[in-house]
Amino acid sequence: MFIDTHIVVWLFSGQLKLLSNVAIDEIRKNDLLISPIVKLELSYLYEIGRLNDPPERIINDLGKDIGLKIVEDSFIEIINVASEYNWTRDPFDRIITAHAKLRNLRLLTKDRIILANYDKAFWD
Repeated sequence: MFIDTHIVVWLFSGQLKLLSNVAIDEIRKNDLLISPIVKLELSYLYEIGRLNDPPERIINDLGKDIGLKIVEDSFIEIINVASEYNWTRDPFDRIITAHAKLRNLRLLTKDRIILANYDKAFWD
């Protein structure tokens, strides 16, 4: 199961109260995967001061603690799928969603736009 960037941040910071009961249950039952673009989005958030920890620490700690893994696929294949999306101007959301679709996997997100446009996106 893919998880969106904000889920990664909440897990790392221990803000489990921000997760739905369904989200917590699914996190416990599934392998947690992220697209490499999540690392770049975490870098942006760190650079602008919205995160206190660098992306390497966040991803490494979650890898050790809960088995979070970065999924590597052909970038051009992901971009080809993302190029079909015109429902958002956010490149991170487009690529994360496209990567989940390429793998035919569910995507845990609270993002209303993704939830409305990707049939395997869920929150509760």
